Amino acid sequence: MASGDDDDPIIQEIDVYLARSLVEKLYLFQYPVRPATMSYNNATHLAARIKPKQQKVELEVAMDTMSPNYCRSKGEQIALNVDGTSSEDSNVYSMKMMDKQTFSSIQATTNTSRYAAAVFHKGELHLTPLQGILQMRPSFTYLDKADTKHREREAANEAGDSSQDEAEEDVKQVTVRFSRPESEQARQRRIQSYEFLQKKQAEEPWVHLHYHGLKDGRSEHERQYLYCQAMDTTENTELVKTPREYLSMLMPPLAEEKVVKPMGPSNVLSMAQLRTLPLGDQVKTLMKNVKVMPFANLMGLLASGTDSTSVLRCIQQVALLVQGNWVVKSDVLYPKNTCSSHSGVPAEVLCRGRDFVMWRFTLERTLMRKEVAAIIKLPPEDVKDFLEQMSVPRLNRGWEFLLPTDHDFVRKHPDVAQRQHMLWMGIQSKLEKVFNFSKDDFVPKKDVQMGMF
Repeated sequence: MASGDDDDPIIQEIDVYLARSLVEKLYLFQYPVRPATMSYNNATHLAARIKPKQQKVELEVAMDTMSPNYCRSKGEQIALNVDGTSSEDSNVYSMKMMDKQTFSSIQATTNTSRYAAAVFHKGELHLTPLQGILQMRPSFTYLDKADTKHREREAANEAGDSSQDEAEEDVKQVTVRFSRPESEQARQRRIQSYEFLQKKQAEEPWVHLHYHGLKDGRSEHERQYLYCQAMDTTENTELVKTPREYLSMLMPPLAEEKVVKPMGPSNVLSMAQLRTLPLGDQVKTLMKNVKVMPFANLMGLLASGTDSTSVLRCIQQVALLVQGNWVVKSDVLYPKNTCSSHSGVPAEVLCRGRDFVMWRFTLERTLMRKEVAAIIKLPPEDVKDFLEQMSVPRLNRGWEFLLPTDHDFVRKHPDVAQRQHMLWMGIQSKLEKVFNFSKDDFVPKKDVQMGMF
């Protein structure tokens, strides 16, 4: 290998300038689920909005409903599921069909100090530091709205049936509570909770923007700011460095990029960032988010090649087996020294009530809310929370467990199923003493009993 400078001559020198006009204003948008050859440059953008503090961006893009690839009947069905039959200004789809889609951003990286946008023009390289790198992905919040509409319709139908009425009676139990001084430890837990962070995020208002296309005159005007406006070196001293300083800039000392701590059970971070956590924390975070999950789905969310035996050890620390599926433990959702956000009931009492609901689901597929409430004697909002976490309302049948019985897991892991069976027997014994009932009061249905263990 040649070592002399004469063997590696400089073939061109390029002046580099640092443009400042768009500092803290320039974002890079990426569309990872869209080929580069199929950009949205020519698409009609209906709306744009941003939450600057969170670097959260949403774009509404019109869909070509006249395209031969567009299924009109499906588009109309989606609009009907989301908006119903009413015609209101607040409807998502005003044309009674899915005629637009929303793209929502996530941060591709939390540290953009090493990234810049570059323009090479007439032998000069102009660099503008990036404020953020955002990945734009399709948002499916309209499915949540459709699901909410469906739940409301089912709940209304169920409430209207007098023989299986699950609605609360006119006279309701009212829990009176007095707020107690909040300890510093409790305050820290509260402000780090997912619910608190979601509330803080929701408080930041959207800033509505005007979208200008690639060939728009305003866009052309803004692109000029990518060039350095002050070309003399006195105004561009950041790039005037000694050889050693310049080398240090090109190859800075190795330092681990700061990883943002997951914000809570929903974990709005990318899966790549989630996987930087220890395996036990990954499993706990996923279970706090999903609450009920088959083991196969959990393995699918973890990194490829993750040892299933290790995952089984971790899942048993944070979840219990119910009908062959894993349900997050009550004390994971309701840590010690916390209380219900609805009623102020202490966590210990909530855990006992939720454990009773989980135990009942080990015996049968469906529960009636009034029967559960009569035994655990907790406020209606808390009882409903327990049921919504692991079941869905069914017309005239009460609340049905969320997932089908996973017989396959029980067959593959009989030792785990037996261990969980013994654990549930211990929990049942404690519940009998707390709520003063006998296990004979509840006759398990054969299919569920066999499916669970």
